[in-house]
Amino acid sequence: MDFNKVIIVGRVTADPQLRTTPGGQSVVTIGVATNRTWTDKAGAKQEDTEFHNIVIWGRQAEVAGQYLVKGSTVLVEGRLQTRSWTDKQGQQRRTTEIMCERFQLGPRPTGGGGGFRSGSAGSGADMEAMPSGGADKGADAPSLDDIPVINLEDEEIKPEDIPF
Repeated sequence: MDFNKVIIVGRVTADPQLRTTPGGQSVVTIGVATNRTWTDKAGAKQEDTEFHNIVIWGRQAEVAGQYLVKGSTVLVEGRLQTRSWTDKQGQQRRTTEIMCERFQLGPRPTGGGGGFRSGSAGSGADMEAMPSGGADKGADAPSLDDIPVINLEDEEIKPEDIPF
């Protein structure tokens, strides 16, 4: 039996850029950083950061483009996929990406910086995408049921929709 499943929780490394394929399919590629901390034999705290490339398709890409910003926390569930290509210098290249099957937005920040995108500005100061219409702390925070989770199992990704 084969099994290819990845689940990560990390922080978005840059604001996502929503693109549309010639076939009309929405796609977002984001970077997510995850940290690992441990204590070495000498008792010193060590930390390592891994950077992951995530590809999100369809309606999920639109949601990611609207709500994710650099620094926001996201849970991504998907599968690993490796692709190869030849670059402009004729060198063979390979990359491994996480093809997102579903994701969940992390908790809304309680202060400045990071969090939900506000219109096209993307600043954390005026958060009109939030239910309260402002950056109120606590009382108007969405419940986990209000955070959009989109299942891609019913959508089919066609090879001609892949932009690379």
